[in-house]
Amino acid sequence: MPVINRVSALADEITGWRRDFHQHPELLYAVDRTAGIVAEKLRAFGCDEVVTGLGKTGVVGLIRGRRAESGRTIGLRADMDALPIEEATQLPYRSTVPGTMHACGHDGHTAMLLGAARYLAETRNFDGTAVVIFQPAEEGGGGGAAMVKDGLMERFGIQEVYGLHNKPGLPLGSFAIRPGPIMAAADRFTITIEGRGGHAAAPHDCIDTVVVAAQIITALQSVVARNADPIASAVVSVTTVRAGEAFNVIPQTAVLNGTVRCLAEPVRALCEARIGALAAGIAQAFGARAATHYVRGYPVTDNHPDQATFMADVAEEVAGEAGVNRAVDPMMGAEDFSYMLEERPGAYIFLGTGDGPGLHHPAYDFNDAATPYGVSLWARLIERAMPA
Repeated sequence: MPVINRVSALADEITGWRRDFHQHPELLYAVDRTAGIVAEKLRAFGCDEVVTGLGKTGVVGLIRGRRAESGRTIGLRADMDALPIEEATQLPYRSTVPGTMHACGHDGHTAMLLGAARYLAETRNFDGTAVVIFQPAEEGGGGGAAMVKDGLMERFGIQEVYGLHNKPGLPLGSFAIRPGPIMAAADRFTITIEGRGGHAAAPHDCIDTVVVAAQIITALQSVVARNADPIASAVVSVTTVRAGEAFNVIPQTAVLNGTVRCLAEPVRALCEARIGALAAGIAQAFGARAATHYVRGYPVTDNHPDQATFMADVAEEVAGEAGVNRAVDPMMGAEDFSYMLEERPGAYIFLGTGDGPGLHHPAYDFNDAATPYGVSLWARLIERAMPA
């Protein structure tokens, strides 16, 4: 069954919502305008209950079907926040907030879930309760974890939860999913090296932290190449190096920052242990000291097999068999929907938006032509999971 006719009729209105969100982007938890509009619309649609302030600024709407005999409750999640990027487009609806833009398509995610909420509130052709979840602070703020800690799953009795993200480069209106890990855990580390500074013309009187830093950077490449299982996936990247300010001074300290990405918890633990051990051991060999501060970020986004298969089946109803990739390669980006998948069975899917600038690019813009596919997916998922 293709895109729903009623959804097609709503497409222009949903596009208008999306472009308004795009003009007024907000960061992290400070999504007060966006959350306010979402709550207002959910009430106008006739949602049975609208709750605000969950996970600081999250919004939740409950839509009960015509029947409630099944006792089933399913959550659908969209993220609302933007990115600290200066927009590089000349679109008529370009961002009005300097240094802030919707460069990841969360404006599209919010608008699509609002469209689905409107359709579901109008039709109610299901037996159970649909919970629409609008989350703040996906872009590094852990809003998914905050909503879970505020009792999202327990308060609304959510039994399964599903998420969606747009994907430039994937054919317009197609979908991609896989059971198991689909996005990586994202950790970060800081290595602070303490040596003995001095005159660059007398290196024998110093312990050169720049040399130590260089050796540590090189050695860290062995974590993936020689410590991790070759079948496993991992990334260890040093992304910043700070040491000294003068051409003739050997600096007393050097600081390295970096990121670790992996798709399995044992690999994550291995990387954390090896980074600390290598840094400390190499520094000691040069007579310096190195302290590693390792911070675990978002966990692996791990699709539950049954729910991933079900979501792929629903996607086929919208896009056809050829329009669904059921075994997409995992991606090393991270997503805090992972916290919700740790609490309840569910799955995460990608929606193709066609060609154009990639995510987090200053010229990115969500392709509104993808909207009917995303809205139809959400609507069919609820109707299929809780048939009336």
